Amino acid sequence: MVSVGALRAHLVAAGLAGSVAARRETSLAHYGLFAARDPRQTCGLDPAGEWGATDLLRLMADRCGVSPDPACTTGPDTIDPDRTLAALDAFAQRLARAAHDRAPVLLGTGHPHRLLGFYAPLAAALSSAGCQVLTPHYGHCMRMRTQFGVRAHRLAYVGGVAVVRGEGDGKGVHTHSALPVRAALAAAAEHCGTLPKLVVGDHGFACGAGQLGIEAIALGGCGDPAVFVAEAEGMVSVAVPVQDTAQPGRYDPLAAYVLKGAWLAQ
Repeated sequence: MVSVGALRAHLVAAGLAGSVAARRETSLAHYGLFAARDPRQTCGLDPAGEWGATDLLRLMADRCGVSPDPACTTGPDTIDPDRTLAALDAFAQRLARAAHDRAPVLLGTGHPHRLLGFYAPLAAALSSAGCQVLTPHYGHCMRMRTQFGVRAHRLAYVGGVAVVRGEGDGKGVHTHSALPVRAALAAAAEHCGTLPKLVVGDHGFACGAGQLGIEAIALGGCGDPAVFVAEAEGMVSVAVPVQDTAQPGRYDPLAAYVLKGAWLAQ
């Protein structure tokens, strides 16, 4: 079992909160891209508000704990570990409700090399609790824009968690796109007749679901404004601020903490 104190210490020691690997200049650049409605940062979200770069900095300071000072433009960025802990508690409470209701759920990540080990235990626990863990449209081919141009990708599921794989090598790819969750939800509606009551994920999986009116809970880094804008506008129920590019094993205590809080620990 993971105590609050032990997890807080782990968050800071592992670089998941406190001073993190994300660079301040990168985060500010991402805020600017979101303000310009660049799809690389909107993650499928069509926000109702204006959300200029100044508004986003203020929001991210409030939700993540980054410095609110616009004159701070370089160096490592920061995430407040106490905000992370509070959001993980809310995340666990929402999972507990889904388990109690035996609600159908869909899990997906745009960080398959980093966060799959966080989501897969949640999928297994929810399934054991009687939830239907949906895996619609396995193998579906999508044409997605990358830094190398438009390439073919496929939707896959690993441990009940949706990921995107390259068409050529089959490796998991990092993506902010909402196309995978849109494809999965369309297939769930058309072929399965069952839509998820809750989507658990990050990037386009969470924002894309929220934009379509399906409740989502998410992880997000301090350079991921879309997740926190979606939370502020009510399209994501819980957004957990956490560095999302650390080594995979560092997220294991977070999964254990969430499962304990959701009364899903074995």
